[in-house]
Amino acid sequence: MVRTAVIFGGLAFALLVPAGLVVQKEHVLRSGTPVLLELAPVDPRSLIQGDYMVLDYAISRERDANPVTTAKDGNMVLRLDANGVGSFVRFDTPDTPLAPGELKLRYRLRKERFRLGAEAFFFQEGHADRYEGARYGELRVADSGASVLVGLRDAQRQPLGR
Repeated sequence: MVRTAVIFGGLAFALLVPAGLVVQKEHVLRSGTPVLLELAPVDPRSLIQGDYMVLDYAISRERDANPVTTAKDGNMVLRLDANGVGSFVRFDTPDTPLAPGELKLRYRLRKERFRLGAEAFFFQEGHADRYEGARYGELRVADSGASVLVGLRDAQRQPLGR
């Protein structure tokens, strides 16, 4: 009886944790603020994983060149321009409230590089040419700073691959 309860408990846990993560991401997609981040040059192919694009955000590269924080995890504060393109303002601190027009974007500092959570964009095999003009990553960002990559945009900020 105990053994059966442990098995079903483990199964329930194994199913509920991924379901919770999906619900969390869906919430960010529905209610998050749309943000465009400029991309640095990218590589559109991996033989092992299939066709995908490594996303290297210009905002991350700028921070890598001048690291001013040692926090492994935290939030960057961004300001959006009239086109919805985010630019770095400062690193978030508890004692500095967000000004109007600012929002948080979660980062992780790994191997001296700022990671924003969406460093790869996978697409159907043979469709690399549709995405080679990508200049912006389109994210939805929650108030907490959590983000989800929803697509890529060209230099005129038009959606690619749709």
